[in-house]
Amino acid sequence: MKVSKNRNLYLSNVPVEEALSKYFSALDGLLIPRFEEISVEESLDRVTSQAIYARCCSPLYNAAAMDGIAVTAAATAGARESNPLTLREGIDFIHIDTGDPVNPPYDAVIMAENLIDSEDNGEAGKTVKILEAAAAWQHIRPIGEDIVTGEMILPGRHRIRPIDIGVLLSGGISRIEVNAKPRVAIFPTGTELVDTTETHSPQPSDHSEVVRPHNPRIIESNSRMFEAAVNQGGALAFRFPPVPDDYEILKETVRKAADEYDMVIINAGSSAGTEDYVVHVLRELGEVIVHGAAMKPGKPVILAKVNNKPVIGTPGYPVSAYLSYETFAAPVLSALTGRTPGTSRQTEAVLARRLVSSLKHREYVRVKVGRVGGKLVASPLARGAGAAMSLVRADGFCVIDQNSEGFEAGETVPVELFRPLDEIDRTLVSVGSHDLILDIISDMISAASGGAAFLASSHVGSMAGLMALKRGECHIAPIHLLDEENGVYNLPWLKNIFTDVKVSLIKGVGRIQGIIIPKGNPLGISSAADLPRCRYINRQKGAGTRLFLDFQLKKSGIDPLSIEGYDREAATHMAVAAAVQGGSADAGMGIASAAKALNLDFIPLGEEEYDFAVPPHFLDLEEMKIFIDILKSKAFHCRLEELGGYSWDRAGEVVSV
Repeated sequence: MKVSKNRNLYLSNVPVEEALSKYFSALDGLLIPRFEEISVEESLDRVTSQAIYARCCSPLYNAAAMDGIAVTAAATAGARESNPLTLREGIDFIHIDTGDPVNPPYDAVIMAENLIDSEDNGEAGKTVKILEAAAAWQHIRPIGEDIVTGEMILPGRHRIRPIDIGVLLSGGISRIEVNAKPRVAIFPTGTELVDTTETHSPQPSDHSEVVRPHNPRIIESNSRMFEAAVNQGGALAFRFPPVPDDYEILKETVRKAADEYDMVIINAGSSAGTEDYVVHVLRELGEVIVHGAAMKPGKPVILAKVNNKPVIGTPGYPVSAYLSYETFAAPVLSALTGRTPGTSRQTEAVLARRLVSSLKHREYVRVKVGRVGGKLVASPLARGAGAAMSLVRADGFCVIDQNSEGFEAGETVPVELFRPLDEIDRTLVSVGSHDLILDIISDMISAASGGAAFLASSHVGSMAGLMALKRGECHIAPIHLLDEENGVYNLPWLKNIFTDVKVSLIKGVGRIQGIIIPKGNPLGISSAADLPRCRYINRQKGAGTRLFLDFQLKKSGIDPLSIEGYDREAATHMAVAAAVQGGSADAGMGIASAAKALNLDFIPLGEEEYDFAVPPHFLDLEEMKIFIDILKSKAFHCRLEELGGYSWDRAGEVVSV
C-alpha cells in the first residue's frame, strides 16, 4: 500500500469523556477477563473472579486468648479480695498458654498477671489464689470467632492484599480462581529512536568534555514507562524494540501483535506528520474509533480495535504519552484485569461511635468509611488482635495518638484510607441486623455495576441500625423488629422512632427464625421452653433475633435469667451456628440458612420479615437503584433458594411510612 506523504489531517477533537464512552461502546463484550486457578500463596494483587467462601472455621477449636490458667468458671464463684479463693493444680485448674485448646470441663481463662504467686504444697501440688471470680468464656476465642465455615471471605472482583492471603489460608482455602493477567504488547515507533541497550551513557574526557554519540538519536523511554504501568496495573507487559517508520513493517508488526496479545499499545506516529503511519495501518487492519481527543497535551491519541482487540496509539512526547495512557489505556486495562487501582490517603471523617483508648500507646482502629449525606462517616470495627477479618473488611484506620484517651461520637477524626475515595463515594453503607444475604447482595452489586458500586455492612443489630440511620450515619438499616402487641414487623417501630422525619421501607425477604441445635438433637429440644436445660448462646442486645427470643420466652413464661448462656453474645447468625457446631453451646436462636450452611438441625419457631429502612432521599442514588433491582432479580431469588429458609414475594417493594 502506498501512503501519501501529505500530512495526516484527519485528527478530530472529541471531548475526553465522549471519546472514552465511544471507545468502550465499540469494545462492548470484548473486555471480558479470562480466568485461571492459582495457589493462594501466589495470589497477591490478583483479582478474584468470584466470591470466595471459607471451608473451615478459625479458630478450629476453643483457644486460650491469654497466658494463665484454665478453670471452670462456676467453681470460682465467690472469689473476691476480702475472700481469696485457693485453686489446686490438676484439680481446679491447669496451666495454659495463648493459643492452647481449652477443653471441658474448663470454660474460662484467668490471666497469669491476675494470679497470686503460687505455692508448692508438696504432694498436694501447686496452688494459686484468685481475688475475683471468672466469667464463663472469658479470655477464650471460641470456634469460628474470626471465620465461620461458609462465610464469604472475599467478594468477586476483589484485589487481594497480604492480609487477605492470611485470612484465606485460615479459612481453609489453598487455591482460588482469579482473573488471568492480560498480555499487553508495547511498541515504540520511529526510525530516530535508539534503545537503551544499544547505547552507552556519555563519559567525560580528561578535559571534562562530553563525548557525544557519532550518530545522535533519541533514546526511547516511553515504552518502559508503559511497561511499568501495565505490570503495576495487573497485566503482563511485553515491550519490543522500536519499529522503524516503514509502513509494511509496522502493519505486519501490529497484525501479529493483535493476533497474539490481548491489547496493543503503540507509542509515537499518531499525529499529523508525513511519516505518522499508525492511524493508516489501524484503519487498514481494523477500525479507528477516535483519532484525536480534546486534551492538551495528548490530543493525537488513537483509539482503535484490530481483530477485536483494543489497540491504542499514543503521542510521542513523554507527557502526552503519559496522559494518554492514564486517560484511555489504564481504564481499558482495568476492564481487562477486573482491577480498580487504588492508593492510601489521609482524610477526615465523622466518628459513628465513641472510641476510648489507653494513654499508653498509639492505637490504629479499623474502620468502615462511607459518604452519607455529603459527609464521610467512620464506623469502628472489631478491635481485637485476633480479628483478622476486620482488616479485610476495613476501609482504613482511625489513628488515636499516644496520650489521647480517644474520640467522642460525632467528632471529626483523621482516617488513613485503604480504599480509593471514589470507591467510598460509591458505597452504600448498611448498619443493622445481620443476614447471609448481605454478602450475596454485596457481591452482586459489585458484579452488576462492573465494580463501580459497593455495599459495606456493619452488623450491630436492628435497634442500633435504626439509631445510626436516624443520626445520618448510614444509607440503609436492615431490620426485623416484631411489635408484640399486633404481631406486625418493622412498620410500627419505624413510626415510633422516626416521628419527626420521613422514612421508607424496602421490603426484603421472609425468613424462618428458630433454634439452631446439633445434628440429631441430642438434648431433645423442641421449643423455647426447653432452653433452660441447655447451654445457650444469644445475640447482642437490640438484635431483632434477641427480641424474637424474648417474645418466645415471654409466651412460655420462661425467665431469661434461668437460661445458662443468656448473657453470652454473638454478633451474627453464623457465629451462633459455629458455637453450636463447635460444641460450646447446645442451642442458639438464628435463621434456617445459618443452620443449613453448617449442616446443623433446626427447630422453626416462626417466619419474620427482614427489611431495609432507608430515608426517601437516598432512593434516587444509583447504588440504591442497583440494590433494589437485585432484590427483585431472578438471580438473587435463585441464590435464596440455594440457601433455604427464605421467601421473596415482596422483595424490592418500597413502602412509605
